[in-house]
Amino acid sequence: MIPGGGQPNMQQLLQQAQKMQKDLETAQEELARTLVDGTAGGGLVKATVTGSGELQGLVIDPKAVDPEDTETLADLVLAAVRDANATAQQLQQQKLGPLAQGLGGGIPGLPF
Repeated sequence: MIPGGGQPNMQQLLQQAQKMQKDLETAQEELARTLVDGTAGGGLVKATVTGSGELQGLVIDPKAVDPEDTETLADLVLAAVRDANATAQQLQQQKLGPLAQGLGGGIPGLPF
């Protein structure tokens, strides 16, 4: 509710929206720079992704390489990438979640 029953100050709302947008952009840039790892096969395969989910690196222990069983290696790679992406998703929730909540009800005077 607006104190005094008046209309929301549009300048103030605009400033809040601009600040939220800048905070969101800053958080997204930070996510793009943050590296997280995922592993599979007890550490035989390690995938590194950015906080925004972009694959940056893949390390495969030679013990995981069996020319007769490339399916298992492929499964390990997929599992490591999925593990890294799950960690990136959690990081995104931590960084962007509070900002998204602010968009849904954090601006006084808007009926969200």
